[in-house]
Order: sequence, then structure tokens, then C-alpha cells
Amino acid sequence: MTTGTIRSRSPRPATPPLRAKARRAPHLRRRSITLTALMTLMVIYTLLPLVWLLVNSTKSQDGLFNSFGLWFKDFSFFSNIGDTFTYDHAIFTRWLLNTVLYVVVGAGGATLLATLAGYGLAKFDFPGKKAVFAIVIGAVAVPGTALAVPTFLMFSKLGLTDTPWAIIIPSLISPFGLYLMWTFSTDAVPRELLESARVDGAGEFRTFFKVSLPLLGPGIVTVLLFNVVATWNNYFLPLIMLKNPDWYPLTLGLNQWNMQAQTAGGDAVFNLVITGSLVTIVPLIAAFLLLQRYWQSGLSAGSVKG
Repeated sequence: MTTGTIRSRSPRPATPPLRAKARRAPHLRRRSITLTALMTLMVIYTLLPLVWLLVNSTKSQDGLFNSFGLWFKDFSFFSNIGDTFTYDHAIFTRWLLNTVLYVVVGAGGATLLATLAGYGLAKFDFPGKKAVFAIVIGAVAVPGTALAVPTFLMFSKLGLTDTPWAIIIPSLISPFGLYLMWTFSTDAVPRELLESARVDGAGEFRTFFKVSLPLLGPGIVTVLLFNVVATWNNYFLPLIMLKNPDWYPLTLGLNQWNMQAQTAGGDAVFNLVITGSLVTIVPLIAAFLLLQRYWQSGLSAGSVKG
């Protein structure tokens, strides 16, 4: 009895799954170290230009060429900010307001159109739907630069070049945003929910705004972020459409400042170019941080409602 009891209480040998986990542990640890090293390199690669921009925005014109690029020389940040907004009759402020106009009307309108069109294509059946799908996919595959010259020729015939409409109207078309909202609406809004709202007597517009729109929040924010970044950083289209500096966006205006040093009698204002570039990316960072909160809350709300 005693012997049997002792044998019954003796530790059992490790099971094969435990041995397998023990054998896999060093491999997983090595892979984790490799991934950590790769992610560290990616973070450094991503943040290094931002650090360079931040450090050099604190230097004067002479300090840019007499100091190490990743270390401080003389602190002229606030004077650079003041000079940036007052140089050449405060033209930088005009460029900033122009960019905000293009983003609000162009990117906002593109997001609204993509949401309405994507939802309609996902939830309604009509003749020619497959042809529309093929056109949208083809439009996604065509780069915007390939359409810039034909767009310029068309707008030139209409007399719209060198006007804000030459930037706003092309920005309203977002094939990728339309495709993204199409695919997102297909799964985010159940048909049973729409049928229940229709049975209760709700019209299509009320169903969309009261039932579907809250569920489409994460997709709308995603499309809005893409459109905001694309419109804010748009360079080639304004380059061929605009001649009057008063309608330049920030991208084109800062490039004009950068090219001044290469023209006869032009001022070298590289410190203002760097400081203006830093000011340019601040609204984008703020937009990402602000919209990310609504993005996460929309995902959580959608999961609870589902």
C-alpha cells in the first residue's frame, strides 16, 4: 500500500506537447529578438527625418551650414516662426489658408461622395453594377499623375485653370475611397438591420443617417484620413494648374521659397523653408491623433452593436 501510494504520487513525465513547447521556445525567442531589431530600425528610419526637421527648425540661416544636422546650434525657433508667417507680406499664411480650403472642401467632399456611393453600391442592386465595379477597380489602378495633363487640358478649355476649382474639383474624386467604402459597407451594415428599419416605416435617407451611418464610422474616418493626407500633400496637380502664387498650397509655396536661392537676386531662406515644413506637418499629426480617437470608438461601438 505504501509503495503503491508513493508510486501514484510520483511526478509524471512531461507530455509530448510540453516537450514541443520547450523545444520551440528558443526559436520563438530568437524570432522575437529579430522582429524587435527590425521594428527598432523602422522606428529610427521613420523618426530620423522628423528629428532632423525639428532640430534644424531651431537654427538660423548661418547655423544650418555651420553645425551638425542632428544637434542644436543656436535657438532661433521663435524668430523663425515669426519670420515664416511675416515674410513676403505674410504669404505663408495665405498658402496655409489655401491648403485648409482645399482639404475641407476637396477631401471632405470626396469622403462624403465616397461614403454615399460606396453605400449605394453595396446595398442596392441595379443593372450595370458589375460594369461600375470594373470601372472603379480600373480607376484605382490609374495613378493620379497620369490624369494630370488631360485634366489640365480639359480645365483649360473650361477656363478653370489658375483658380481654386482646378484643385478642388479633381480632389472630389477618390476611386480608392469609393472602393474602400464599398467593401466596408458590405460587411459593416447587415441587410437584416436595413430590412427591420424599412419594416418599421423608415425611408432610405432616414435609414442611412440613423442606422447605417453610425456603423460606417471607422470606414469614413479611414477614407477621410487618406483624402486629407493626399490633398494636403498634393504637389503635381497645383504645379501645372496654378500660376498665381496667391492660390498656391503649402507644398508649392515652400518649393518656391526653396528655389529662390537658385534665381538671380533671390533670397536664400532655407531656415524659413525648414520651419514652414515643420508647421506644415503639425496639422496632419493633429488630424491623425484626433481622428484616431473616433476611429477606435467607432470600432468598439460597431463590435458591441454587432
